[in-house]
Amino acid sequence: MLSKLKIEGIIKVESGLHIGDSGEFAAIGAVDSPVIKDPLTNLPIIPGSSLKGKIRTLLAKTYNNDSIGSKEAINNDDPRIKRLFGATPKDENEPIIIGRLIFRDSILSNAKELEQLGAENYTEIKFENTIDRFTAVAKPRQIERVIRGSKFNFEIIYDVGNEKEVEEDIQLVKTGFKLLENDYLGGSGSRGYGKVKFENLSIKPVLGDYDVKELNAILEG
Repeated sequence: MLSKLKIEGIIKVESGLHIGDSGEFAAIGAVDSPVIKDPLTNLPIIPGSSLKGKIRTLLAKTYNNDSIGSKEAINNDDPRIKRLFGATPKDENEPIIIGRLIFRDSILSNAKELEQLGAENYTEIKFENTIDRFTAVAKPRQIERVIRGSKFNFEIIYDVGNEKEVEEDIQLVKTGFKLLENDYLGGSGSRGYGKVKFENLSIKPVLGDYDVKELNAILEG
């Protein structure tokens, strides 16, 4: 019987976070690099693709034995990673691997709390300079960041493909969270951006009757 589980929790932003809009355009005097926002509410979002890509990359760095910088390397990911995130084999005669995880976009969820703490906006503008090492010419720019203390409710759907592998899969997801907490999300991590923390992690069945007691123990451990 088909079973689906929902992993949910909160992503807390602990330093300014920048995930840019790929279609960003800066008019004269405008912010050079805005963050991506929900078009209906204008609230910042964390795209599911950004979270998925970062966690996969960190897991690949941890468990793979080869390079992670090419399509071929992705197809050669550790089998545990491929069954969670999927892969398109190089040989067209091989089947496409459909990943067991679906990552949802996350929208800012504590706007009222931030206002009560005195925040006038949900983002901040950080002024930076890049220096050309050969000409010593400074290139100032304005980077928009989600402010520290922001919280995003996140959701990941997990398809139960093989009941014997579920606990191992959830442990790998938990490891991905831990790796990300000790790395960064979004851009400019080496300059202090994108420190995040996962809170209130839980898992529950959304399709089928699956006992998640042991799985919640893994997430909480």
